[in-house]
Amino acid sequence: QGQLVESGGGLVQPGGSLRLSCAASDSIFNLYTMGWYRQAPGKQRGLVAAITTTGTTNYLDSVKGRFTISRDNAKNTVYLQMNSLKPEDTAIYYCSARFTPALSYWGQGTQVTVSS
Repeated sequence: QGQLVESGGGLVQPGGSLRLSCAASDSIFNLYTMGWYRQAPGKQRGLVAAITTTGTTNYLDSVKGRFTISRDNAKNTVYLQMNSLKPEDTAIYYCSARFTPALSYWGQGTQVTVSS
């Protein structure tokens, strides 16, 4: 099991952009499905975007066309480019890594706040 460290969160106005990064310390990072989840106050954690080992992506409907997930296996890093941010995007964003259903782990999260 490795370790995930998220960065790039912050405060942004509606319509603005942020780029989240997640650095992994796993020697088989390239074999993990990577994902971004978010959790708003009082709500359950939910999937925002995921990317498989072959580059297939999946997005929450409400972020399609606005968010882009990508990975750089050479840097053991996954990114989430967030454009056209809305107040409802405010949440703690967590990076996840999944090798098998039994072998998965999470970062500690980074706060994203979208407010005018």
